[in-house]
Amino acid sequence: MQTIDRAMQVIKVLSKNDTRMWISITDLSKECDLPVSTLHRLLQSMKQHGLIQQDPDLKLYSMGNTWLEYGLKMYDTFDFVGLIRPEMEKLMHEVEESVYFSKPIGLESLVVERIDCLNNPIRINDQLGIRIPLNIGAANKVLLANMPNSETVKGINSLVPSEERDSFIKLLSKVRRQGYGESHGEQTPGTSSVAAPIFDHANELLGAISIGYVNFNITEERQNGLIEKVIEYGLRISNKLGSKY
Repeated sequence: MQTIDRAMQVIKVLSKNDTRMWISITDLSKECDLPVSTLHRLLQSMKQHGLIQQDPDLKLYSMGNTWLEYGLKMYDTFDFVGLIRPEMEKLMHEVEESVYFSKPIGLESLVVERIDCLNNPIRINDQLGIRIPLNIGAANKVLLANMPNSETVKGINSLVPSEERDSFIKLLSKVRRQGYGESHGEQTPGTSSVAAPIFDHANELLGAISIGYVNFNITEERQNGLIEKVIEYGLRISNKLGSKY
């Protein structure tokens, strides 16, 4: 179990390493707080399984292709290629903004798909694989509002300061009632997003579809149009998945 924990430490460092694609064993040792000797043995084992790769000349490390291989297999199981992605592309063409699909994972959401509008020179660019706490952003408020009550309460108690919980509970109630959520400047100043839930054939929450946009010149008519579209496509995708929600 200790080996798995240490391996995941390494992967977390490599996956958040935005400024460099490769990292030395010395830097890994510092960031993981592990001796170089221990780390060397671990890295050799991880390399054999394709979990990491090493530049033979520079002796630097990065994530291996095994993660991509397994990730693509999981991607297919979520009906993205056959159903959800085509609908996201249609929505993107209609609104000419970036469109996202997020899935809940514990107290966070994971951005698992993004469709950008090439005709729009200004884009909101949340990275694929980014984890965001469920109390932040339109998609996450939609997820939290539509979870089973026990999970919603757990999320609120874990993520929201006690003095803000009453108002946050009222907000989630509104989000669930109206069928969409919105966010303005929570993650990046000058940006907004609107989102709607997606349910599967068992009427269980699968994720949320959202539209991200720059809000400095947005009109009320345009914003209302984005809300209408995200609700429409949330229902449309849910119905295609067999939901009767």
